[in-house]
Amino acid sequence: MLWFLADDPRLSTAARSAPLDPGNERWLSPASLIEIALKVRPGKLSLTAPFGALFPAQLRWNRLELLPMDPRHIEPLTTLPPHHKDPFDRLIAATARVELMQVVSIDGVLDGYGVSRIW
Repeated sequence: MLWFLADDPRLSTAARSAPLDPGNERWLSPASLIEIALKVRPGKLSLTAPFGALFPAQLRWNRLELLPMDPRHIEPLTTLPPHHKDPFDRLIAATARVELMQVVSIDGVLDGYGVSRIW
């Protein structure tokens, strides 16, 4: 998400295009925002504005909907293999499986969870 918001050149053409396609819905997992917040605290990530101002504005500006977190998104974590060490990425994969959503990500480890990944 941060690469998309910054128009980072590391984004692939498909990853840059998918969120801009008017035929696609734009959903964001709360896990992504949690990861960002956890990286800001120890100084591993710097933001251009305070988190509490930046992300509500960016969600509105980019027409991103925050996907409600539901127990049915969390339940698969009880059985998914630990291909990915990051629990937030496992949650994103579990949510994508439950909701039959594609995930825009460079992270090929997510493929082990059978999610459709755009990159």
